Amino acid sequence: MDVDDIRVFIPSKNYEASQAFYQALGFRMSKASNDLSIFELGKSTFFLQRYYDKAFAENLMLQLIVPDIEKAYRTVAAIEGHDFRFEPIKNEPWGRVVYLWGPAGELWHITELQAR
Repeated sequence: MDVDDIRVFIPSKNYEASQAFYQALGFRMSKASNDLSIFELGKSTFFLQRYYDKAFAENLMLQLIVPDIEKAYRTVAAIEGHDFRFEPIKNEPWGRVVYLWGPAGELWHITELQAR
């Protein structure tokens, strides 16, 4: 089997607010339907859905690999007017990470991987 991509479906507590948040983060949005949007940044894509389940949203974790964690942190820290939270850069055994909780409670591990 050959694979080109894998896309996750992220829930939203407030669909329009989540759309605005991910655009503020730098993702480009295109509409797939009234209840589904596609977000792209570089070669990474995901779906945002007009669907919310608290237990699912708060247990969803994603890892976004970046080449420069300092630049990613500055991007996250500059976002204003959205319901989200994040922590400063942390050193983990696998690399440097910014933990970011999105508007529905989804947890992003924004990671600059450690050189092997």
